[in-house]
Parts: sequence; structure tokens; C-alpha cells
Amino acid sequence: MPNRRLGSMNVSENISGLPALRGRWVQLSLGVLCMALIANLQYAWTLFVDPMHVARGWSLAEIQWAFSIFIATETWLTPAAGAIVDRLGPRTGPSLTIAGGGLLVGIGWVLNAYAESLALLYLGAAVSGTGAGAIYATCVGNAVKWFPDRRGLAVGLTAAGFGAGAALTVVPIRLTIGAAGYQQAFLWFGIGQAVVLVIVAKVLRGPDQPIVLSNQGNPNLRQSIRSSTSLEMLRSPIFWLLYAMFLCVSASGLMATAQLGPIAKDYGISNTAIFMGASTLSVALVVDNVLNGVARPVFGGLSDRIGREKTMALAFSLGAFSYWLLAVAGQTPWAFVLCAGLIFFTWGEIFSLFPSTCTDTFGPKYATTNASLLYTAKGTSAFLVPLANVLKSATGSWESVFLVAAVTNVVVVLLALFVLRPLRASQMRKAQIAAAS
Repeated sequence: MPNRRLGSMNVSENISGLPALRGRWVQLSLGVLCMALIANLQYAWTLFVDPMHVARGWSLAEIQWAFSIFIATETWLTPAAGAIVDRLGPRTGPSLTIAGGGLLVGIGWVLNAYAESLALLYLGAAVSGTGAGAIYATCVGNAVKWFPDRRGLAVGLTAAGFGAGAALTVVPIRLTIGAAGYQQAFLWFGIGQAVVLVIVAKVLRGPDQPIVLSNQGNPNLRQSIRSSTSLEMLRSPIFWLLYAMFLCVSASGLMATAQLGPIAKDYGISNTAIFMGASTLSVALVVDNVLNGVARPVFGGLSDRIGREKTMALAFSLGAFSYWLLAVAGQTPWAFVLCAGLIFFTWGEIFSLFPSTCTDTFGPKYATTNASLLYTAKGTSAFLVPLANVLKSATGSWESVFLVAAVTNVVVVLLALFVLRPLRASQMRKAQIAAAS
């Protein structure tokens, strides 16, 4: 179908008045709910690590490979889910993919509950990761398609469900593990989440036509008027630059996500009560998940105003400072909570900035598949997470790990400002010349 182009002077009024775009805020809200339901295995994973280590005798490194497998399947298989959504169309694709993903998430959690071998634990991680990835790809794809005028904000809110959703269940999961064991926590939460996802899936859909903005009044918001296929995108240097930048920031953030519990334990503050009887780790996890979620719409909305690359530079500069601060001053309970919170606040926005930048650059028609291909960088970065343990063992401290993460963020800032920005500007100029001729 032909693209629907909208003027930027009154784009919000135009979009809300079109029959084909009615209910987009309902679709966005349902996407946020779906993302919140699949967030637990990543952001509450650290709560399961020590109980499994004690109960099964598996080493921390062996258990963390399950986390890496979950992240890998949750990301690397999303292009297949995205292709299904784009091929089946807006009426069928999102609904079917969300329902199938919900069932896989439930099955994966049940497998984790009954895993008595590492092989079964890894299988559960792969199954649940596949399901979570299908849901993630669909919800992000819907957001970038429904909201061309507020793409950063919409994707940020959607991704916030994944980042902050776990904050609502961190304490219940930890209490369940303490009272009934980690197996029951896997079982009860897995089944509950699957049931809700299958119900919500029946309502989800995408816009009937691809929508792009034209005659834009904001020079910082560059959007292509042409949609590139996935093969065309993969031949673009801009895609691979985005991939490398995503990989670097994601690896440092996932290290903090997966290792937060062991880091707090090594500092000797994990179980120190600091707020209404809650331990340092519990408070840190709640604060981290909230800030991780808040960062996504905050920086996403900011990028709609000042541009994607400038927002990346701001966010990742703050991220570098946060890692350095944790290295030099994060060994006391409240300092640990503050520093860890800043880290989560300054890396979670990659899940709003990069999908928005990808769709701005390569168009909305194939956005679910294209954004999913870029999202696989997160899966690649997951296999760098165990290297944090290697570096910590080699140096005897976590400080070296944090300093490497800080330097990595600084490199990405430089790439955003001095490589990505001019490349995207050049591509947009060429596209405008081609369209005019």
C-alpha cells in the first residue's frame, strides 16, 4: 500500500483524526503491559542465581550461561518474529505472535522450575527467550509504526514496560523464593504471565498502512520518506555502525544487570537493611528497575526534540560517569544504590533510541523486522557478560570492570557525534535529491 504522509505542523491532530489510526494509545498501553510481563526473567534473574547455586551446586558461571542463552534467543530470533508480523499483516501478525510468545514464556519458566540439570535449565532459557523476543519485537514494531510523530517517546514507553515492569514484582519474587523456594517462584509467575499475555494478544494490531512524516519542521528529526527492505538495510554502513554502538552499550549494561547480586555480595552489603527492613540489594533492584524504565521515555522523548545522536551523546556520557562513580565510591549501601541506579538510568534508553533511529533511517514499512535485526546486538553482547567475571578474577576487584565500561561509553559518544550523525545527514540529503528528481 502507498505510504500516508503527514505534515509536521499539526501532525498530532492529523493522526488522531484518521480512522485508520484510532486507538493507537490503547495499542501502546497494551504493548507496555506485554513488555512488563516478560521483563522478570532478565531483571529479576539475579535473585535466582544464588538459590540455584546453593540448591543444585552449579557454579555461578554455569548458571550465568543460562542468562546468556536467554538474552541470545530473546534477541537473535526476533527477526524471525518480526518477519512473521510484517508478512501476516497488521490485523493478524501482532495478535498471533504475542499469543505464541506468551505460551513459550510460560513453558520456559516451568522448565526452569523443574530443571535438575544444566541442560534442562539452558533449554528453559532458550524457550522463554524465544517467547520474550517474539513479544518484544512485536510491541516495539507496533510503537514505531503507530507513532511517527513521537517515535522516540512511544518506543521509550514500550521499552519502559520491559525495564520498569520488573520493579513491581522484584519484591514478590524474592519473598516467594524465600518462603517457598526458587522453583515455586518460577512456576507461579511463569504460568500467571502466560495467561495474561494470551488474553491481551486478542486485541493487539498494527496500523493498516505505513505512515511517514513529510515537510518536517524539526531539522533534528530526520526521517526517511522511503522504506528500505531488510536486505537493503544490511548493505548500509549506517546499520552496522548502529549495531556496533548498540553492542558496546548493551554489554556494559547487561554486565550490571546480571552481576548486581554478586557485586553487592562481594562488597559485603547485599543483606544490609537500609530502608524499612529492606536489604541493600532489594532496594537497589527496585530503584534500578524504575530508573531503567523511566530513562526510556525520558531520553526517547528528548530525542524527538533535539535529535537522536545528541541524545545518545548526553545519555552515554552520563553512563560513563556513572560507571566511574561506582568504581570509586560505590562500596557503601546507599552509595551502591545511588551509583547502580545511575547506571541503569543511563543504559536503558538504548532500547528507545536505537529502534527509533533505525526506523527514522530505513522507514516504517519493514520496521518490525529491521528493528529486530538491530536488536540482535543485545544477544551478541550477552556473551560478553561472563567476561566481567574473568576480568574481576584476573584483577581481584570489580573496579576494573566498571572502568572498562566507562571507557566503552565514551567511545560510543564519539561515534554518535562524529560518525553516525554525518552519515545519516548525508543519506537523508541523497534521498531528498533522488525524490526531487
